[in-house]
Amino acid sequence: MRSTCFPSLAILLFALGVSASPARAAVALTDVYKVAIDRSISLTDAADSMRLRANALNLQLVAELPLSKQVEAVTNEAQRTVTIFQFCDAVTAKDLIDLSLDFSVYMPCRIALIEDADGQGWLVMMDVNVEVVAKQQRLSVALKDRIEAVRQSLVEIMQAGANGEL
Repeated sequence: MRSTCFPSLAILLFALGVSASPARAAVALTDVYKVAIDRSISLTDAADSMRLRANALNLQLVAELPLSKQVEAVTNEAQRTVTIFQFCDAVTAKDLIDLSLDFSVYMPCRIALIEDADGQGWLVMMDVNVEVVAKQQRLSVALKDRIEAVRQSLVEIMQAGANGEL
């Protein structure tokens, strides 16, 4: 499921040199992509599936932030699961940052594993509009294709997690 009702205004105006000037029309660079985790799949299995798929796709898991566990440690109260996974294709990241420091706001690529109030697990990520970014930044076709490949890998990681594909 791709959500189209949550554009990221902060990134829209800031990232990649998009002007906040009224003379320039703003085009959404990002959206939110989210997938429900099959209720028969535990959140632990979903996380394991994402780690395994990322490894198979040569995307490095550079950080895993157990936010809910950190909140529990501070508050001594049980929390719904919230874990942020950060993945990276280091060479593509470096090439983008070489073009513009503004690309750093997208890095590393994040997928959040979130348990909602009803116990439903979700996988959520910022979904970059690769076509718009490539056009605005005048990226080469090869670099645009690499960005799209990373995006597709992230979607595949999310699908593996949602379906518990170990």
